[in-house]
Amino acid sequence: MFLAAIATPLVASPPLLAQQKDAALTSPTPALPAAPVAEKRPHETVLHGKKLSDPYHWLKDESYPVIDDKDVLDYVKAENAYFDAAMKPHAALVETLFQEMKGRIKEADSSVPQKDGDWVYWVEYEEGAEYKKWYRRPASGSGDAVLILDEVAMAKDKEYFRLSDVSISPNGRLMAYAVDDNGSERFEVRFTDLASGKPLPDVIPGTLSSLVWTANNDALLYGLANENWRTDNVHVHRLGTPVSEDVRIYKEADIGFGVGIGKTADDAYIVIATGDNETSEVYLLPADEPGAEPMLVSARQKGREYSVDVREKTLYIYTNDDHANFRVATASLDKPGEWKTLIPGSDATYITGLAIFRDYFVLEAREQGVDQVDIRKYNAPLTPGRITFPEATYVAGLGDNPEYHQDKLRLDYESMVTPDTVFDFDVASKKLETLKVQEIPSGYNHDDYVTELVNMPARDGTPVPVSLVYKKGTPRDGSAPMHLYVYGSYGYRVPPGFSTTRLSLVDRGMIYAIAHVRGGDDLGRAWYLAGKTTARKNTFNDFIDVAKGLIAAKYTSAGKISIEGRSAGGQVMGVVYNEAPELWGAVLAGVPFVDVINTMVDETLPLTPGEWPEWGNPITDQAAFDFMLSYSPYDNVTAKAYPPMLVSAGLNDPRVTYWEPAKWVAKLRATRTNDAALLLRTNMGAGHAGKSGRWGALREDAEEFAFVLTQLGVEQ
Repeated sequence: MFLAAIATPLVASPPLLAQQKDAALTSPTPALPAAPVAEKRPHETVLHGKKLSDPYHWLKDESYPVIDDKDVLDYVKAENAYFDAAMKPHAALVETLFQEMKGRIKEADSSVPQKDGDWVYWVEYEEGAEYKKWYRRPASGSGDAVLILDEVAMAKDKEYFRLSDVSISPNGRLMAYAVDDNGSERFEVRFTDLASGKPLPDVIPGTLSSLVWTANNDALLYGLANENWRTDNVHVHRLGTPVSEDVRIYKEADIGFGVGIGKTADDAYIVIATGDNETSEVYLLPADEPGAEPMLVSARQKGREYSVDVREKTLYIYTNDDHANFRVATASLDKPGEWKTLIPGSDATYITGLAIFRDYFVLEAREQGVDQVDIRKYNAPLTPGRITFPEATYVAGLGDNPEYHQDKLRLDYESMVTPDTVFDFDVASKKLETLKVQEIPSGYNHDDYVTELVNMPARDGTPVPVSLVYKKGTPRDGSAPMHLYVYGSYGYRVPPGFSTTRLSLVDRGMIYAIAHVRGGDDLGRAWYLAGKTTARKNTFNDFIDVAKGLIAAKYTSAGKISIEGRSAGGQVMGVVYNEAPELWGAVLAGVPFVDVINTMVDETLPLTPGEWPEWGNPITDQAAFDFMLSYSPYDNVTAKAYPPMLVSAGLNDPRVTYWEPAKWVAKLRATRTNDAALLLRTNMGAGHAGKSGRWGALREDAEEFAFVLTQLGVEQ
């Protein structure tokens, strides 16, 4: 056995919450109540011969995902009360920020309508509403708008509400949708007869997948969450039959693989895809024969990712099998595993996506960090058809394009200084038509702001891109405060797009920066691979070195930088909090993945087995264990002065469980040598994404920015 657990019972338990003084926020405020301090309960684990002490292990409720341990809840509630007390003196600033942010959002707003079959669909927000309403009207133009889904009504009196998927049957008569009302990502599927507007009696609980209709309009494919809250299956539900009679048509045996469902562009096949973070396998199923045997496209090969679409009996495969930046290949339906290159992989061009249409296909790509959208004809696949956009740096990609045949492509576009813009691109004339530009009711002038893309050297000499936006006239003498954001994992790029929220920092003289560190895929797939598993420390080093480079270039100064990261980006916060505390004036760590070892050895947790390819498996691999232990934020807290920090968590979060940030804050309070502000805010009725609804989430942003501004001493 690699892992032996030794739980030492206490002879006598001290009170749950010992009390010790913890200073208020650094700006003058009324005295705070004493900060809650979690008691220490001896708990040890032995892994690869090393004994690990975890005195806050008890904060993990053993009945999870049910959380009903009184001691645990008392501690979490005490931290929330302390957060409220610490922020109370800044209530006016929070309200000012909230109203600013709200004033930049058009309250009565709607999406650009889009045709799908015989109907045109769109969503609307009403004045003051937290949630959307879904509408459609006949594409013929004769007929009124019909409300088909009312999130406002469904969310009434609920602390949390999330609609995860809305799926209309091919004939447009039936609708399936999935709802989560507590943030746990445990969804319930419901159905509506759109012809009558009445709900159907069918209800499927416990789902965690997309919803895909068969071609016959009488059955729905979906995936159930298993006992570890992973989707390892595909089921078929026939309307009007008991859910207990639903047939399972696929079951994945590898506990690290998750299963997803989709449809080919021509709607002829249902796609069943299974895989983890580095390996995939795809099956095709005729959309009109859900009971048929799924056809394997190509058996899984470790480290190979691929996806599949179909056009006229030809498979189009997007894969990284012979180049890290992906290629496009084709194969026949008769011999699906025999792939021939259509678009070769390239060091210069990172293909990020492939979309198939009747008369052309579209490559989404990135070159030198800049998005490209490229339309190719089937009879001339190597001839570029790149769309030209109006700025040098931007974020652009395909928008909502539901139909197989489209003369115009719907595109989304924005930049650090340009609000979200919806275009239609006429494929024949090659002209862009602006359909909508995000409206900012309180006013916004593009010319008042400056955006830059700069490179800062990492310690190994690698230039790391940084996107910046600031107000014209902001001094470049080191006196400006800065907010530096990061993610840096899973090959996800933080797009340098537009944000109305961040204007509340920028308009107060702060420079807003995004560090495009290794671990994301900003500069291609190799950029991602250079920040995962044994190369993970590049991500942390890049972030610290970017900050030092920005200081050296006089954009800001040490101690004037607030930093932010969420989830895996929160892990970056934890590491750099330990390694370079002198650089940061304030830290925002959202749902942070900081208890790395304890999480990655617990294969019962929803995400753990699928995460081993990303981080390493510390259960079976001692080298991976030693490496992860060397940076795990929770395991590397030491007695030193730490800067101010606000940590957020969600009690129902299945991705980064609430006890990770709770344990981390508890250990920091007991270990650090100073009394800077250290706050933990746990959403008691939400999950990984925080509060739902437009205004609830916005108020949390206002609280976080108020914390940053007061800690940095920025004028209110």
